[in-house]
Amino acid sequence: MKSEKSNNKSLASFNRRQILAMGGAVGGGFALPQPGRGDEKLIVGQAEHVVSIWLGGGMGQIDTFDPKRKGDAKKKLAGAYYDSIETAVPGVQLCEHLPQLATLMDRVTAVRSVHHEMIDEHAAATNRMHTGRPISGTITYPSLGSIIAHERGATDESVPKYVLIGYPNVTRGPGFLGTRDSYLYLTDTNQGPAGLTRPDGITPQRQSRRKEFLAALKRNADPTIDQRLLDYDAAIEQSLKLSGPEFMGVFDLDREPADLRSRYGGEFGQRCLLSRRLIERGVSFIEVSHNLNFLNGIGWDVHNEGILNQYQLIRELDTAVATLLSDLEAKKMLEKTLVVITTEFGRPPEFDSGGGRGHQGTAFSCVLAGGGLSHCGAWGETDELAKKIVSNPVSVPDLFATICAAVGVDYRKNLYDGDRPVPITDRGNPIPKLFT
Repeated sequence: MKSEKSNNKSLASFNRRQILAMGGAVGGGFALPQPGRGDEKLIVGQAEHVVSIWLGGGMGQIDTFDPKRKGDAKKKLAGAYYDSIETAVPGVQLCEHLPQLATLMDRVTAVRSVHHEMIDEHAAATNRMHTGRPISGTITYPSLGSIIAHERGATDESVPKYVLIGYPNVTRGPGFLGTRDSYLYLTDTNQGPAGLTRPDGITPQRQSRRKEFLAALKRNADPTIDQRLLDYDAAIEQSLKLSGPEFMGVFDLDREPADLRSRYGGEFGQRCLLSRRLIERGVSFIEVSHNLNFLNGIGWDVHNEGILNQYQLIRELDTAVATLLSDLEAKKMLEKTLVVITTEFGRPPEFDSGGGRGHQGTAFSCVLAGGGLSHCGAWGETDELAKKIVSNPVSVPDLFATICAAVGVDYRKNLYDGDRPVPITDRGNPIPKLFT
């Protein structure tokens, strides 16, 4: 009787999973109806790659992509820290320290109405902006990078699906999807990924003998169905592929023209250049971190006097991203590459006691560029101080759904943590204007 009850439970779980999976199926360009989703047509973009630029610390929207009236930190008059400039899109302005991007805003959309409920805590907000969900005590959610790696794979099997240029963190990881959808990471563009370069004493001949010995051990070992061991074997196999000269050559930036490297700028710019080279080799998702406290010593978390040198970060962002967009366009890759700029939250228009700014998650800006979208310079609107959203709010699930749709990932489907269905974007909806 106990066995029969267990079998019935398993069958019910299997049938439930089948039914839920059918809800994410696509036929003839349409998704089958799901509860609360209606019969609307599934949006499917044509991009193949994502370069996600992460501004750790909290980029202030009022001082960058959603400028408002000028304030005064000394007088504690709320407002922007800098003057505004016109852009290639009439009616859309940017901060004065983004002049290069201003000329390219017809290929860009500043999404000015992103919001979430995580305000004061960096780690929780970072998790929110990487996984699309609040932290849960019962489930470890995958990051957006791992989701896209899982759904799209790499366009070339000899390269990783997902590369992180920055420090590793669980919020960037695969969560319940498992290690197969994790990232390869590096922190120094001069060295490439740690662990993939052979020690000086390991010649190609020694490496070949080691591979033969490993293969012999595997042939004589008992078969296993332990997923952890299978994932480990897969990781070893991929690392052996990646450690060869063909893929490792991607990290040799000296192969690029000197004038182009110069246009990209410093270390952050070189990371953006490397992201373009990784895309050329077939990597699907690349995160480029700009949170290593370059230039101003504190990154984008501009409390108190930290705001004094914020303009240096903004200028570096402008130089690197504008060059990346122009470089991708020159190589006819921009339509196939979605460039995203995200951050954990924005900053309020008011100044703190030291003249800097606090945290604001209720209204802030993220940026989308390229990717075959119908760009409009800006989407969403905030009030006269970029403090409250007044039109077209975009939740984090909506932003994730827009990114997924752009690269042809079904934003309506379910992923599975065991038998538990997990909506891939927490039921987000893409920004419709960008796909018309």
